[in-house]
Amino acid sequence: MADSDDIIFGRNPVIEAIQANKEIDKVLILKTIRGPFEKDVRKLCKELDIPLQYVPSHKLDKITRKNHQGIIAFASLVEYQTIENLIPHLYEKGESPIIVILDGVTDVRNFGAIARSAEVFGVHGMVIGEKNSARINHDAFKTSAGAILRIPICREKSLSNTVEYLRSSGFQIFATDLNTDHYISDINFNQPCAIIMGSEGDGVSSNLLQLCDEKFKIPQVGETDSLNVSVASGVIMYEVLKQRTSK
Repeated sequence: MADSDDIIFGRNPVIEAIQANKEIDKVLILKTIRGPFEKDVRKLCKELDIPLQYVPSHKLDKITRKNHQGIIAFASLVEYQTIENLIPHLYEKGESPIIVILDGVTDVRNFGAIARSAEVFGVHGMVIGEKNSARINHDAFKTSAGAILRIPICREKSLSNTVEYLRSSGFQIFATDLNTDHYISDINFNQPCAIIMGSEGDGVSSNLLQLCDEKFKIPQVGETDSLNVSVASGVIMYEVLKQRTSK
């Protein structure tokens, strides 16, 4: 265990970082803490849409050996955007946006690799959920080769609400699904669209699949169950770019 420079710990440092509008990925607080301090933290996190988790002491102790005083915050390397601000901006620029939504992708290296492919292949933005998503830390930054600083990233409370917003904004919604008969080559990506990528273990969640216009899979002939999510994302983004540049 080694302390990282994206970790903020201690009661005053965490409160000061939040009040200074430092971009925070999430806050962990000891679940037995009660009183004015806990109420202040809960209020600040709610006001600024910062995920707050109540955890046992051993989880905090595993993150840092130092005196954390029952609270740790993880600083983000990026400034998050909101989907409601990003999409009108893209339309005003005359773009036909392509957005990638990550549903339950928690591995930071997978996230970094997906961000790298997204930036290379011209994706206009990525969306992650406040919960059950990879932290954007130095490992993610390194794996992305810095791409996470060159592509808009939106952190949203509800991916279902995000999908509904995109549909109302003229987007077609697609998702990967091994159980469909449609292949990636059957999909028309020459329109504003969002592609949902799920976790390797569970795939895209059922509530999001129900909101999709079409589902597709990548052809494969080997015996391995499926591709790594970052590899699959790269294949899909290449297909999108190929279609859009061969019109």
